[in-house]
Amino acid sequence: MNFIKHFYLIPLMVLIIINTVHARSIETDKWHDKYDRHFKKYSKRYFGPHFEWRWFKSQGIAESNLDEDAASPVGAKGVMQIMPDTFDEIQQQNPTYLALDEPRWNIAAGIYYDRQLYRKWRKPLPSEERLFLAFSSYNAGYGRVLKAVKRTHKKDYTWVEVKKYLPPETRGYVSRIATLMDSTSRHRQTDSRRFSDLFK
Repeated sequence: MNFIKHFYLIPLMVLIIINTVHARSIETDKWHDKYDRHFKKYSKRYFGPHFEWRWFKSQGIAESNLDEDAASPVGAKGVMQIMPDTFDEIQQQNPTYLALDEPRWNIAAGIYYDRQLYRKWRKPLPSEERLFLAFSSYNAGYGRVLKAVKRTHKKDYTWVEVKKYLPPETRGYVSRIATLMDSTSRHRQTDSRRFSDLFK
C-alpha cells in the first residue's frame, strides 16, 4: 500500500524537478554574452575603464531580460527600455546613436543616461550608493528621487535613508539589479561585498 501511495507521487516529483531545472536554465540564459561588448564599451566610455560594467548588464536584465524586442505598455523599448522621447534627447547629444531599436545604440543610450543621472548625485557617497540613486532616477524620474532625498531632512543622507521614501516598485527595481550583480560575484575577483545587503 505504501508503495502504491508513493507511486502516485512520482509524476508530481518529476514535474517539480523539470520546472526547477527549467527555471534555472532561464536564469542562466539571462547571462548570455551576446551584448557584453556593448556593455563593456559604453561603460568604459561613460564611467571609466575601472568601473564594473556588469552593473549595466544587470540593469539590462532587470529592464528587459536582455530582450532587444521588449516593449512596455507605455512605449519604452529595447534592452534598456528607453522611451522614444528620451532617446531623441540623448541622440541630440550623440548623433551617431542611429536607432532606438538597434541593441547597440539602445544600450549606449541607456548607459549614457545613467551617467547623466549619476552626475546629479555629487555629494560624497560611495560609488554604489550614487549608482543606486541613478538607477532609482532611471526608473522613477529624477524629480521623484530628489523629493525622497528631501524627505530625509538630512544633508548627509545615505541610500538606506532615501530608499524608505521611494515607491515600492523603484526599491524593487534597484534591489533586483543589486541581487543580479551579487550573482555575478563568481566573475569578480576584487569585491566580495553583497550589494543586496543594502536592501535588508
